[in-house]
Amino acid sequence: MGDNKNFVLFAVLSLAILLGYQTFYAGPKMEAAREQAQVTATEQAAKVAAEEALTPREVAPEDETTAELVENEPVLENAGSIKIETPELSGSLELRGARFDDLLLTNHKVTMADDSPNVRLLSPVGKPDAYFVRFGWSASGQNPDAVPSASSVWSADRDTLTPSSPVTLSWDNGDGLMFVMKIEVDKEFMFTVTQSVVNSTDATIQMAPYGLISRRGEPKTAGLYILHEGPLGVFNGTLEEKNYDDLEDDGNFETSSTGGWMGITDKYWMTTLIPAQDAELSRARFVRRANGGDVSYRVDYVENWQTLAAGGTLESTSHFYAGAKIVGTIDHYQEKYGVALFDRTIDWGWFYWLTRPIFKGLHMLFNITGNYGIAILLMTVILKVVLFPLANKSYVSMSHMKQAQPKIKKLQERYKDDRQKLQQEMMALYKKEKINPMAGCLPILVQIPIFFALYKVLYVTIEMRHQPFFGWIQDLSAPDPLTPITLFGALDWNPPAFLAIGILPILMGISMFLQQKLNPQSAAMDPTQQKIMSFLPLVFTFIMAPFSAGLVLYWTWNNTLSIAQQWVIMRREEARQAAKEKAKA
Repeated sequence: MGDNKNFVLFAVLSLAILLGYQTFYAGPKMEAAREQAQVTATEQAAKVAAEEALTPREVAPEDETTAELVENEPVLENAGSIKIETPELSGSLELRGARFDDLLLTNHKVTMADDSPNVRLLSPVGKPDAYFVRFGWSASGQNPDAVPSASSVWSADRDTLTPSSPVTLSWDNGDGLMFVMKIEVDKEFMFTVTQSVVNSTDATIQMAPYGLISRRGEPKTAGLYILHEGPLGVFNGTLEEKNYDDLEDDGNFETSSTGGWMGITDKYWMTTLIPAQDAELSRARFVRRANGGDVSYRVDYVENWQTLAAGGTLESTSHFYAGAKIVGTIDHYQEKYGVALFDRTIDWGWFYWLTRPIFKGLHMLFNITGNYGIAILLMTVILKVVLFPLANKSYVSMSHMKQAQPKIKKLQERYKDDRQKLQQEMMALYKKEKINPMAGCLPILVQIPIFFALYKVLYVTIEMRHQPFFGWIQDLSAPDPLTPITLFGALDWNPPAFLAIGILPILMGISMFLQQKLNPQSAAMDPTQQKIMSFLPLVFTFIMAPFSAGLVLYWTWNNTLSIAQQWVIMRREEARQAAKEKAKA
């Protein structure tokens, strides 16, 4: 039992240290560094007279297999734009360069305040946070002006793009090549871009379609190891994730692929390029460029060369996702377009096999109850029922351990100078009393992946964002805002982060303390270990305070159910043992 307690102590303390280090030291440090980097980048951008972003201008490649892309995107006079209006999106498509460079999410606010602005996803060239998407062609052996570039001005057949009214853009190079781009958008977040080239010359030309996402500046991220933010993609069925630090430390990433997808993801939003799933990509890249304090990132792909015969036409269809990472929407697109592993745009983590079912269960319960807080409570009850056989064995073993404490102490006194003999006698006693030394560990080991899976669901899925529970809990994805140190909001001041402990974390600490009191203390545990264990509820109260209210709600309710379950099972087992002893007497 001593070894068992040591293991539990080690596991719990390791978790506490890891979470505490990430929450109170590593996370704030990384956030401060990123904020400083953003300030530096903004100051540098103000001094730049000619704004440049990382977008390609097409030239002939050095060989016949890969289209080389050269970054050169100047800020030029506005040539007009096409409005984008859908139930989910609003913004515009710039006619110069045919850039998607202005996009707002109409159903998602930055904060919960009534006057909060909509979340901005894309931003025009020339701004410190320029973020845009563009499609085009590379032409082998041609002058760069033979194909449309970032500065080319396209013509449009209408001035507004809606789900019911696609827009067709055209550009004539004046030398026999006509480029046409049909752009469609659905009612959610998917654009369909169909590019075609008509060759009216008498020459055969090698053409290669491409797509790119360009983002200027390093975005502010949470800096947590549990969440990926930055470039990612699936190439030949393999998920590749590179955060911004990876590209800075390890250099750019480049590969080839058949189909797949690639993009840039934030916690709740993303932009993603989806070429035809049977297209041969000669190159797909994640690129970082730095010019002093000015940093830019780009994700792009270029397909293999295709032959455009004289008098012929080439066509290429791609998709482009820009919007919120809604699970059901992403799953729908994955099935509709056959996009492999598209659901990995959401960072489900190592416990994907557990995280997805938990989310589906919570979402189903939400559809029934209309409240994610109630869904969490019901999901906890369901998990308790599923794990009851394991918990029952554990608590029965604890009850036997409690009954055997006097016998254990006698053995320790008798064999205090012979540890080997003590171990032998202890194992014999465990066998006789039907005590499993590892029984107390099993519920904890099972709870760890469930805890992290639920943490993932509450932290990374947009479905939990801005979802209320009851009373003061108006956002289950944010920490509990009501703290006694401000007299529950009566004092108008912001306490230090380590003191901002809400009601739910305090209740969670109390529940941990009560549960600890129910557990039998091992006679093998020395006083120092017992004191450390007694402080764990207080330590975890501070650790869990910055975590999402939904997660703390789960842990508090789980502890409460465990206390009730343990009390009933142990009392029942004690009564059974007493009756057994009475019958023997």
